[in-house]
Amino acid sequence: ILTPQVIKTRAKAEHDRRKQNQDYEFHNSILSSGQYNVNKAGKTPLPSWLPLIVGAAFVLLFASLGTWQVNRGLEKRDARETFSQESGFAAWQDGMRIRPYQHLKVTGSYADDRQVLLENIIVNSRNGYYVITPLISREHEPALLVNRGWIERPVDAATLTVPEGRITVRGRAGSLPRAGYKMGEAFSSAGEWPKSAVYPSLDEVAEVLGRDVQPFVLLMDDQEPHGFYRQWAPSGFGPGKHFGYAVQWFAMGAVLAGLLLWNYRKKRF
Repeated sequence: ILTPQVIKTRAKAEHDRRKQNQDYEFHNSILSSGQYNVNKAGKTPLPSWLPLIVGAAFVLLFASLGTWQVNRGLEKRDARETFSQESGFAAWQDGMRIRPYQHLKVTGSYADDRQVLLENIIVNSRNGYYVITPLISREHEPALLVNRGWIERPVDAATLTVPEGRITVRGRAGSLPRAGYKMGEAFSSAGEWPKSAVYPSLDEVAEVLGRDVQPFVLLMDDQEPHGFYRQWAPSGFGPGKHFGYAVQWFAMGAVLAGLLLWNYRKKRF
């Protein structure tokens, strides 16, 4: 028995089916005719010359880095040759032009009450200090800082004593040790002499001493008395490592240049 409600439900279902079929046929006809387009933003291709320019810039960068490493290696080699060939001790006086690692002998008086201990100096896996003692040649001249060598911590102040009066000290022209990266102040604000410092500069030492200092440090000769452990050598790694880095930079530049040339020929031919 078909009631009015059943008839109405079937009619609605038939209507929905026909509507769905019409929509399906309409979309199929549009797609088959090629008139149905999706609006997509097109991407602009990069210029063909841009990779070549960027690659050439990197080749030049690698070449310049390799050249810099070669120059640094040559400088290190010259410094080590100078260090090993230096002989004789020249009498030093204020204003004299100094070569790196030059042998010098200096006459003056130690400022025993103004010594500086450089911290964080590792020798043979042991922690200690470099002992820096100012030497006053003449009162009106800047003080010469003498590195008397390394001493293990803890330090007894009695071991740091130096002779009174004028004395002649022999050594090499050198510099204060430097850190790759230093945080905070070199000297603590408080503390009695001798003062501890972490990789100070010459200017920082001069400020604490209250007088100017010479632009170099005398590395006390290992045959001199009143010193500690001394085994001086040119700082940093040797020239061979610089030459090795140079080979790596040049090799990277050569490989990149070869890839750029291969890519260029491939696109052109």
